[in-house]
Amino acid sequence: MATVTLEQSHAYCERISCERAKNFYYSFLLLPRPKRQAMCAIYAFMRECDDRSDAPGATLESVVQWRAELDAALAGNLTDHPVWPAFADTARRYRIPARYFHEMIDGVSSDFETRTIGTYEELYRYCYLVASIVGLTIIHIFGFEDPKALELAEKCGIAFQLTNILRDVREDSGNGRVYLPEEDLARFGVNPEELNQCRLTPPLRSLFEFESARARQFYDESRPLLSLVHRDSRSALWALMEIYRRLLDRIEAEGYPVLARRVSLPAWEKIGIVLRAWFGFC
Repeated sequence: MATVTLEQSHAYCERISCERAKNFYYSFLLLPRPKRQAMCAIYAFMRECDDRSDAPGATLESVVQWRAELDAALAGNLTDHPVWPAFADTARRYRIPARYFHEMIDGVSSDFETRTIGTYEELYRYCYLVASIVGLTIIHIFGFEDPKALELAEKCGIAFQLTNILRDVREDSGNGRVYLPEEDLARFGVNPEELNQCRLTPPLRSLFEFESARARQFYDESRPLLSLVHRDSRSALWALMEIYRRLLDRIEAEGYPVLARRVSLPAWEKIGIVLRAWFGFC
């Protein structure tokens, strides 16, 4: 049984979120404290999933063990890992379907495979597992009544992950993971090896513009989600969507420099977005 109290677990999850949730944590600050704690608990769980699949020394066995601990936690049998009391309390309090957590683990487990994606349908499935599932999970914390919110949360997750893929395209390629579909590379005459270079050729630029437009379509389609979540969560959701959308804006405005460097929003801009949401200008 766990020796970590619920209070200690929440404190641990909030610390992890503050230290590592660079884009997410700013939006968490806009939530009422119970919802903020719940969001941090879910983030800490996801962070541990990612670390067990992507950090140095990561093994599939460690992910399998984490899945077993998840099942135990959902059944009320908590191990000593400090995330579990806050996580189990959040999953129960907000009635989050257990299958979402298993699908999160399915998503990170796929990164143990050499990653090539052939079609847009395969790309969508990958984005669903690693990002849409997150949206479907946290929408239960935000609160909603209209079931259409689930469809829009899925689309929002796709938009976020497509933005991440474009931002990280060179780093991922260097690690043997190409998330841009082979059919898209072929359409624009791009060899996967070109993703490891720093030079932005006209075919590469056309490819990146195409992927950026695809992401922007999902941002536009998921926009109505803002009016479907509970009022006390709308500013947080707006800030989260705005931070990611502006990241895509910056990638486009700077001419797709993603092969040369990692594009990010400065902290002052994220803080400005949060302040705008806080004072109701969103």
